[in-house]
This record gives sequence, structure tokens and C-alpha cells, in this order.
Amino acid sequence: MPVLSEVIATIDSLWPREEAEAWDAVGTVCGDPDAQVSRVLLAVDPVREVAEEAVEWGADLIIAHHPLYLRGTTTVAADGFKGRVVHTLIKNDVALHVAHTNADRADPGVSDALAGALGLRVLRPLVPDPGDPEGRRGLGRICALDHPESLEAFARRAAERLPATAQGIRVAGDPEQPVRTVAVCGGSGDSLFDQVRAAGVDLYLTADLRHHPASEAREHSPLALVDAAHWATEWPWCEQAASQLDQISDRHGWGLRVRVSRTVTDPWTAHAPAPHPRTPGTEGARSDQNSAVHQTSAAHRADSGAPN
Repeated sequence: MPVLSEVIATIDSLWPREEAEAWDAVGTVCGDPDAQVSRVLLAVDPVREVAEEAVEWGADLIIAHHPLYLRGTTTVAADGFKGRVVHTLIKNDVALHVAHTNADRADPGVSDALAGALGLRVLRPLVPDPGDPEGRRGLGRICALDHPESLEAFARRAAERLPATAQGIRVAGDPEQPVRTVAVCGGSGDSLFDQVRAAGVDLYLTADLRHHPASEAREHSPLALVDAAHWATEWPWCEQAASQLDQISDRHGWGLRVRVSRTVTDPWTAHAPAPHPRTPGTEGARSDQNSAVHQTSAAHRADSGAPN
């Protein structure tokens, strides 16, 4: 059975800390380097529900994609939710390690996992890492479909293959527009529109698209946009990372038990679609919308559960 320092050395070989962006906060948040590790839980967000899942399962280590303290802190007091997470982990001998933008840029990385979940063939990075002579590392991925399909069909593909969230899939473009090439970026990706346009792809799938960047991108070109939930675009990385750890464990004879958290930590819990297109200001819109919110919230509570 390995100790934490050995597992962390392996993690650093998969997702080197020096590959993280300068503003990022990656690495080990808490944990005893000499503590033995037999169970590893992978998750996108190191939130209370995930910490409690780790304790209940008997995990020795959580590997999370998102940092717990991205902007630093001067306290881990348990009167705040982040401090409570730290206290829960330390009291139960659970270590926490973060692989964020270093996992985004890795080979394979977060966007490779996203492309794999969507059944896309990866061609190259969207933003290549200048320090990688092989041209395999970097942010985002340029991908191809084995057979062209309409934007509408691709949106259905995304909705069916990514974990279900309250947001669902948002689409901008002509539903009949043919799609042959796709750029993907797990997580927030509207800062990469210049690179997406330069790549000349038909469609860009990412998360957290804001009004102005998306509007301007559509005015620039016929580029189709597919916007999925942030958590949903990054969750496939957990399964990819689990497979990598399983292979390393087998190679070293560690016997690790590796599990992917299926706790949905996307913060949005309900979606209220308009019952039909309505011109702004139409009489009765408010009462109809309130009814839709109630019904959608109830449906979400009934259908909520693990990712697809």
C-alpha cells in the first residue's frame, strides 16, 4: 500500500504543477505525506457533499479539479464552509489534492475527456503549449466528427452524452447547419474565441458563455455555439483520471481502489423554459413563468441523481 507522498508524486507526473496557470492554486491542500492510501475519490468540486461522501466511503484521498482556496486564505476556521471542509477532512484523515489548469493543459487532459465523452476525434490542441515539442499539450482541443451532422443533431448528442444538469444545453446557430469540425474546451471558454475563429471550425462547445462574447462571436462568423454546464463539461475528466490511476496502481501493485464521485455538484438546481416563444412585455408572462419555475423545480427534484 503506498503512502500519500508516493501517490502525489504519481499525480504530479500526470498533471505537473508547473503546467498550471500562474494565478491557479494547485497541489496538496491537506494530508500527511506518510499516511497510507488505499482509496481515492475523484470529483470536480471539493464541497461539503463530496467531503462527506469521502468520509462515508472511507477514502484516504480526494483528487479534485477545482481548488478549494483559489484566492488564498488567512483562516481555515470551521465557521465558513471551506474551513468546515478542511476540518472534516483532517479529522477523518482524508487528504485533498487539486489538479486544475495543469489537468486542463495535460496530455490527456480535461478537453480530451470531454471530446471522448462526445465521441469526437481529437486532432490537436486549440491553444498549443509552446513548451511541448510534440504539440499534444495545451488548452482545448480541435476535433472532427467521423460523419457530418446538423447542429441540431450535435446538440442532441451533447445532451445525451454529458451528465444531465438543470441548465441543459444551450445552442446558437441554424439548426440545419452542417457540423464537421468542433473545438471543445472543458470549463469556461469564452476567452478563447479568437483562437476558435482562427481554427476555422464549424462549432465551439464549452461552458459559461457570456452574452457579449457569444453575441460578438456570432456577429463575426457563422460559428455555431453549444454551451453546456461548467460541471458537466469537466466531470468526464474524473473518469479519465480514474482510469489513469488504476493503470498506475496495477503497474506498481498498489491495489488502490479508485472511485469517481457521482454527486452532482453543479450549483443550479432547476430550469424554467418558456412554454412557447413570447415577445418581451406580453401580458401574463410573469404568472406563466412563475408556474413554469414551480413545475420545473418539482421535476428536477424527482429526476435528480447521478450523472448519465
